[in-house]
Amino acid sequence: MGRALRDAFRESRAVFEEADDVLGESLSTLCFEGPAEDLRRTRNTQPAMLTVSVAAWRAVAVRGAAPDMAAGHSLGEYSALVALGGLSFTDALRLTRRRAEFMQEAVPEGEGAMAAVLGLPVATVTEVASAVTRRGWGLVEPANFNGGGQVVIGGQRAAVSSAGEELKARGARLVLPLPVSAPFHTRLMEPAAERLSAELDATPFHDLAAPLWTNVDAAPIRTGAEAREALRRQVASPVRWEETLRGMGAAGATKFVEIGQGRVLTGMVRNVLPHAAALAVSDPAGVERVRELLPKPVRSPA
Repeated sequence: MGRALRDAFRESRAVFEEADDVLGESLSTLCFEGPAEDLRRTRNTQPAMLTVSVAAWRAVAVRGAAPDMAAGHSLGEYSALVALGGLSFTDALRLTRRRAEFMQEAVPEGEGAMAAVLGLPVATVTEVASAVTRRGWGLVEPANFNGGGQVVIGGQRAAVSSAGEELKARGARLVLPLPVSAPFHTRLMEPAAERLSAELDATPFHDLAAPLWTNVDAAPIRTGAEAREALRRQVASPVRWEETLRGMGAAGATKFVEIGQGRVLTGMVRNVLPHAAALAVSDPAGVERVRELLPKPVRSPA
């Protein structure tokens, strides 16, 4: 993960070197070589994903790309803030490591779960989750509204399982358990949000170079103070991704570039905004393809 970027671009290599230095361990080796079970641990996954995203972004940025607006899905909100100048990469690394630790400690491993529900209206998923919670199976609630008929639910394991069975009975095309170690973006994360709050207050934030559309409100912000508050609130609140994409589209966004490992968000853009252009950038070829989306320079007549 990220090795090709490190090998191809010196600015990407510098990002991995900085991450190793800040964390006091070889995060780069873990990204490039694993082992996979260590990389999947939340305390490693979050800073690793941030580092790969910033490594890709730095390679894109030095080639002339600059966002008119930005958004990040869950952890990606930190990467977006780095790209917009609202948060330094060093501070983002420190925060994501602490965020991951606090989230994991809020719900012991094995007690929480998440599942992606495909093919049902948001209202039906919300109704079933509320009904299961009221029956005393434990808390389950929507955690991500991703669009395209996909809602992620999260909560206590028994409650998520019970909700999944009822949603299948109500006509869900698929209920897919997710390989995560905690029920992120649910009220079970409130202890983590409280602990992270002090870390955020001690971290300098800066005003943004372009609007950031936040997970928690699906609305644009421009100031460092707003960014700090958005990160504080998003830990235990659902990710309103479909609303975010629709809002960005209404604000004039027609070209979306997904920066970092994978192409899940590119698929979500195509589901929600089928007429928009969407491109994923996770390797050198993707970095070069970004140039196709950039405005062509206007040549003066000879």
